[in-house]
Amino acid sequence: MPKPFMTYDQQLQKMRDKHLIISDGDSAKDTLRRIGYFSLVSGYKDLFKNPTTRDYRDGTTFQDIVALYQFDESLRELTLRHLLHIEQHLRSALSFAFCDNFGDNQAAYIDPNNYDIGKPKNKAEIQRLIKKYLLPLLTLKTDHPYIEHHKRVHQNVPLWVLVNALTFGTLSKMYSLSKPQIQSAISQEFAAINEKQLGQILKVLTAFRNVCAHGERLFSYRCARHEIPDLPLHKKLTIPRKGSQYICGKRDYFSVMLTFRYLLPNEEFLAYNGHLSQLLARAIKRNQQISEAELLEIMGLPSNWKRITAYKKA
Repeated sequence: MPKPFMTYDQQLQKMRDKHLIISDGDSAKDTLRRIGYFSLVSGYKDLFKNPTTRDYRDGTTFQDIVALYQFDESLRELTLRHLLHIEQHLRSALSFAFCDNFGDNQAAYIDPNNYDIGKPKNKAEIQRLIKKYLLPLLTLKTDHPYIEHHKRVHQNVPLWVLVNALTFGTLSKMYSLSKPQIQSAISQEFAAINEKQLGQILKVLTAFRNVCAHGERLFSYRCARHEIPDLPLHKKLTIPRKGSQYICGKRDYFSVMLTFRYLLPNEEFLAYNGHLSQLLARAIKRNQQISEAELLEIMGLPSNWKRITAYKKA
C-alpha cells in the first residue's frame, strides 16, 4: 500500500510513536519544512533503529538524525569539490591528447575512426557517444555561449571548447572508447595509474559524483555496477580480504578516498584528508548514538585509514 500524506504534526507523532525523542516540536517542524521527511528521516533513520522492534534505540533524539544528515551534507560538499577538480583535469588532458593526435577540427571527434573501433563491442557505443552526446552540441542551439560563439564566428567547435559542456559520465565514456595512445597520454597525467585502472576508476567516480550532485546519501553509498581496481595502497594498508576480494575500498566511500590519493595533487589530497578528519570528529561529537567504529565501517574506512598518506602510491 502507498504511504499516505502526513501533516508535519502527524510526522512528529509518527516519530514519537517509534520512541524518538523530540524536545522542541516547533524547531523539528521547521527542519522538516526545509529538508523534507523523506530526505531527512527516511534517508537516515535506519542507523538509529532497533532491528528487532523497528523502534528507535533508547535515547535517540531528532537531533541525532539531523546531525547525521548534516555530516553527510558536508561530506557531499567536500567530496564534490575535489571531484570537480579531477573532472577539470580530465577535461584538459582528454582534449589536449585528442587534439594533439587528430587536430582541432570538429570533424575529428565526430569521426568514429578516431576512436577504438578495433573492439567490436565498442562500435555501437561509439556511435551512441557521437550521436547522443557530441553531435547535438554542434547541430542544436545550446545554452553555452562559448559553443555558440565558435559556431557563429569560426564555424568550428574544437574539442578543447566542446569538452567543457560534457558531463563527467560522458568524459568517462569518451575516455573508455578512445584509442590506446589517447588513454596512455591521459593516464600519464596521474602517478602510478595505468590506462585500464584509470578507466575503472572513472566509472566509479561517475557514480559517486552523481550521488553528490543529486543530494543523495553518500557516506553509506556502494557503487552497484563498478568497482575500482586493486591498487598498491590496498596491500600497503593491509586491507583484509574475503577470498580474493578486498572487503573495503572497492565500491564504498573509501574507494573514493583511495582514488583521490592517486588523482589529486599531494597538497590537495592532504587538505582533503584533513577536512575529512575534522568532519568525522565533529560527527562523532554531535551524535551520541553512533560510535566512531560504526561510522567508519559504514563508510568502508579501515581503522588505519589515516595511514593512507604514510605510503607511496606505487
